[in-house]
Amino acid sequence: MRFPKVVSKYCPRCNTYTPHNVSVYHQGKRRSLAEGQRRYERKCKGYGSSRKPKQKRFAKTTKTATLVFQCSKCGYKTVKGIARLKKIELVG
Repeated sequence: MRFPKVVSKYCPRCNTYTPHNVSVYHQGKRRSLAEGQRRYERKCKGYGSSRKPKQKRFAKTTKTATLVFQCSKCGYKTVKGIARLKKIELVG
């Protein structure tokens, strides 16, 4: 899917429609000392244990794309998930 790099969108901080820069959201690196990660590692620890059964094949061939809209005036960011896509391309 092709998506424009700049869109006019409502900014709640500016309280008007302003041009927003669009980028694709990417997950950050996991923090190894976070409580959830420590709990997950504790559950996976041990001989032959696995938290969930291993998946034999991939069930889905697409991923949901998440877009980050940043206001060009004030820098306020909003995040919006869009449909399942094989590939997203920012144009313009």
